[in-house]
Amino acid sequence: MPNMQNPQLVIPMANFFDQAAENRRNSYFLILLVFAAVFAAAYAFSLLFFGESQLGFAISAILSAVYIAATYHASGSIVLSISGAREAQKGEFPYLVNVVEGLSIAAGIPAPKIYVVDDPAANAFAVGTSPQKASVAFTTGLLNQLDRAELEGVAAHEISHIKNLDSRMATIVVVMVGLIAILSELGLRSMFWGRGGSRGRDGGGPAILLGIVIIALAPLVAQLVRLALSRQREFLADATGAQLTRYPEGLASALEKIGKIGSRTARASDATAPLYFANPLSGFQLFSTHPKIEERVRRLREM
Repeated sequence: MPNMQNPQLVIPMANFFDQAAENRRNSYFLILLVFAAVFAAAYAFSLLFFGESQLGFAISAILSAVYIAATYHASGSIVLSISGAREAQKGEFPYLVNVVEGLSIAAGIPAPKIYVVDDPAANAFAVGTSPQKASVAFTTGLLNQLDRAELEGVAAHEISHIKNLDSRMATIVVVMVGLIAILSELGLRSMFWGRGGSRGRDGGGPAILLGIVIIALAPLVAQLVRLALSRQREFLADATGAQLTRYPEGLASALEKIGKIGSRTARASDATAPLYFANPLSGFQLFSTHPKIEERVRRLREM
């Protein structure tokens, strides 16, 4: 195994590109599954409210598209606001600003806006619908407890999310999963309001039953796909970030330290969890938004 203490380490290019290509293929496939789940949920919603009507489905699809567009463009500022992030001033965080700006130049993208979240946990996240509209945020716990090489590794990981357009993908998926949840909630409530039942008495019984089944299953499928997508993009950002710094050990060491310090972030939620560097939620989770730290470290040290 190569000497990981050498900052000039060059990652074997075949290994890196093979891993990156595989993760991209898997991610695009999962995005298609989420789109399919949105289509299915909109179709089921139209069945429950409008019966077997093409006009009803058209209305549902148009309203869904309007919701996605409006929420998508406001997503970055919404996430930063609910996370309690404040813009990092160069006078207060000179090294952080220099690191992010330097890595952005190396990655060939505009420097994102830099934010700090006052939280003792060690974590970070990136948001933005494009590299030109991106932002990165770091907790004060991470800034206070990582050394230079480790901080550079985490920053490179987040810059890689922006470069790889992961932030855009994550935003799309979060918005669409939220839409599926809304459609499912309204669809199920319609059964109690009697709307679905009246359609069933008009001869749409089988269609209504199909709508109920889709509405019940779509949120579960969407959540599972979202979690799988999040894990794929974390592996890809680890690989790209290590290539960016040419020092995988810095990121691997940061992951190990964060595993000991803890990454639970007070203002994180189930909706924003996939955006974070490490799992920001506490308690038992049947399905995690992030791969295990041990697996991420193993892959980095095998480069």
